[in-house]
Amino acid sequence: MAEGSPTVRRRQLASALRRLRLDKGLTVEQVAELLMCSASKVSRMETAQRAATLRDVRDLCDIYGVSDQAERVRLMTLARQAKEQGWWQSFGLPYSTYIGLEAEAVAVKDFDSAVVPGLLQTADYARALYEAPLPEPSIPILTPELIDQQVAARLRRQDLLSRAGDRSELRLHAVMDEAVLRRVIGSPAVMDDQLTHLIEMSRERNVTIQIVPYSAGAHPALDSTFNILEFADGAPSVVYVEGLVGKIYLERPDEVERYLKVFGWLSDMALSPGQSAELMSAARSSSTGPLTVAYGGVLKNLH
Repeated sequence: MAEGSPTVRRRQLASALRRLRLDKGLTVEQVAELLMCSASKVSRMETAQRAATLRDVRDLCDIYGVSDQAERVRLMTLARQAKEQGWWQSFGLPYSTYIGLEAEAVAVKDFDSAVVPGLLQTADYARALYEAPLPEPSIPILTPELIDQQVAARLRRQDLLSRAGDRSELRLHAVMDEAVLRRVIGSPAVMDDQLTHLIEMSRERNVTIQIVPYSAGAHPALDSTFNILEFADGAPSVVYVEGLVGKIYLERPDEVERYLKVFGWLSDMALSPGQSAELMSAARSSSTGPLTVAYGGVLKNLH
């Protein structure tokens, strides 16, 4: 396995190659002509959609006039590491790019309005999501074997949260809408276990869980779900947005800043971590009907 994430290495290499081209004042088409390949190949290497080969990197270094041997070695090393296999690639997951980024992130800010974040799901909760009825017959149904594989991959991702003191331990700040606690996924027993797990995880020093209660009313992400991944050594953050239209990765500083502001607003609107744990406990022990919980002597109607 590569040192670190091959997904991140490929993106680092792509960014470096693009910067070298721009510094040289060349267009993608000009580089493609010099490299004797298509412009789309150069573009895909610069957007990390295609991993550059060692020969590509060597030739591009010549084209861009990279004479510093240490820099050439660094770029070649990135190219080698980008070709190696991360553990997740053998699972054939549709969101493998995200897992590759998550594997090297030092912090994740996650907002979910409908389901528990993957890093906090129990096996039974995750399985129930994969077994949910599909909206149309044209969407392939996952076999029991594939569901087992998907659940196993989701649980393995959670190792990032439990490596206490390890360099790769992840800090997770999850903000969820109260609807996540109220929607019964799988069965009442599955939800009971899931809520118990959330309460237990909220006690971990590297995990912060906040709930936006119904009483907060409208908020700036009612129709959205997103993750902000942050990296060490000043590497730029990435925003991951997922929905029916597909998966979107946002990396421009202004886009990332916008989502950071929204996440900050959501965190301010949400209950404190302690109050959120109380609400999760109340949701776990309640059945149906209105629920009223006191926070700091103030009664809040949470339905």
